[in-house]
Amino acid sequence: MRFRRRPLMTAAVVGGAYHVGKKGQQAQQQAAQQDAQAASQQQAPQAAPAESQDDKMAQLKQLKELLDSGVLTQAEFDAQKQKILQSM
Repeated sequence: MRFRRRPLMTAAVVGGAYHVGKKGQQAQQQAAQQDAQAASQQQAPQAAPAESQDDKMAQLKQLKELLDSGVLTQAEFDAQKQKILQSM
């Protein structure tokens, strides 16, 4: 008695090709998602609004409160104050 193995072989080849094609499609989708994320991250710093003068004044007041409460030293206060003033 002779067995026919060709249908099984054909099914294995077709199934393998399907699997490879799906993996390739998934890899392309992942690459596209990563590209989109990278593009949005590059655009995000440009789109960030500049801090207003009121925000910077509020930061200075908060720094002064931290200095008065003893959380910051005078040197730390001066360094942070310079950063804020230079960005104005």
